[in-house]
Amino acid sequence: MSPGGVPGAGRPASVSFGEPQRRPRPFARRTRGQVVAAAVCLVLGTGLIGGAVTGAWLADGPEGPGTRHAFAVAGDLWHEVPVDQLFPPTVQGRGAGPGEADRVWTRIAVAPDSGCKGAFDALLTRALAPVGCERLLRATYTDATQSHVTTVGLLFTEADAAGMGALARRFERERLDRRGDLMPLPYAAKDTAAEGFGPDQRASWAISVLTDAPVVVYAVSGWADGRTVDEPQPAEDAMRSGATTAPAQAGLGHEARGLADRFERALRQRAGTPTERPS
Repeated sequence: MSPGGVPGAGRPASVSFGEPQRRPRPFARRTRGQVVAAAVCLVLGTGLIGGAVTGAWLADGPEGPGTRHAFAVAGDLWHEVPVDQLFPPTVQGRGAGPGEADRVWTRIAVAPDSGCKGAFDALLTRALAPVGCERLLRATYTDATQSHVTTVGLLFTEADAAGMGALARRFERERLDRRGDLMPLPYAAKDTAAEGFGPDQRASWAISVLTDAPVVVYAVSGWADGRTVDEPQPAEDAMRSGATTAPAQAGLGHEARGLADRFERALRQRAGTPTERPS
């Protein structure tokens, strides 16, 4: 039909009406295809973003020019972050004590950074051997009353994410973090409240094998007066309600777990911010 006219005499009306019905079909097919493609892109884009967030620690690829992945960043913290930031002079422990009481810990000694030779008992050295030892950093803290001392250790390993995951699964499966013969050693510094903090003074401990960083975080606590402990107790057991052992009654499980958790959290926060690699 011509604009404003009537159907031509020699052209059947069914043909003139049929042609416009066929023309939109390719356009309709393209529209549906575009919608499907857009939906797929949206799903893939959302998945990639979610995957990047969920796996931010374990991905291998760089996040952009001048950035490194958080797993690698964490492994470099021992030589890129000043000691006063890795081991702050004061650590706040809000709700970290028995009954969710607040705690404040003061640093009294920092050990020189070193390897792991002689830093652990033989059995713990053997258990940690699969991930290697890049560097070991330690510091000892005392509580506000100066009656407790706690050594915190950051073992930077040589392992990749798969190696750290394997060690973490073994520690969980075999409950190695609760074995008394796998307690970490304290760092006893002369002329401090921890001078008498030796292997026989260990009362409670906590070990965390991280899977999102090549680091093993641990803490071991005891009394500052140098008393020996006949039955050390892992922090999780000493923190249980109704626990009656001496370490539990003194809150030494809370000391070890509270400090270990805060250093673990601080390490993750630092490594979560990509660091530029010097040119």
